[in-house]
Amino acid sequence: MWGTQPSQTAEYAARIFRKNGAKKILIPGSGYGRNTRLFSESGFDVTGIEISDIACEMAREYDPSTTHCQGSAIDMSFIDESFDAIYCFNVLHLFEEGEREAFIRECNDRLNDGGLLFFTAFSDHDPSRGRGKKLGKNTFESRPGRPAHYFSEETFLYYFRSFAVLETGIVEDPENHGEGPHTHVLRYILARKTYPNDI
Repeated sequence: MWGTQPSQTAEYAARIFRKNGAKKILIPGSGYGRNTRLFSESGFDVTGIEISDIACEMAREYDPSTTHCQGSAIDMSFIDESFDAIYCFNVLHLFEEGEREAFIRECNDRLNDGGLLFFTAFSDHDPSRGRGKKLGKNTFESRPGRPAHYFSEETFLYYFRSFAVLETGIVEDPENHGEGPHTHVLRYILARKTYPNDI
């Protein structure tokens, strides 16, 4: 649906993960594998989690080097291992407020101490903000049954308050998924899970 080219943010995250010695990568919301494949072909040991069984089947064909697990990112109890880094592309803004907190806790629980996470989500500068029914502050249902939250920097940082934030920014990410070429304006965050003795 989004083609085969990975997001430019995946390429950026892969460089950072490699520089920091990460080997095992978790990718929640991995879809049909367009981003997981970049990481697996870069030599990482990759596990993807995707709620859609159809997308998982597609991913297993497109990126057989990745371990693709079908399940919810809000409850990753079926994953019994830990990871050096987590890459998550445009999933957080799809959850409701309480679910966002639960999702980030799940990620934290599966990240090694000192591990890295790299998240992207819709920003409040995205041109699609304001389309559809307004459900709350910066939250709109542009398609029936698919609400999306558009993050301000302050709100984005709030959700990662238990991590050591290393870098934040805004990136324009081009896409074409049936509506013609367009560009999303995303927020990204690079953060580190703190060690138990960190103050």
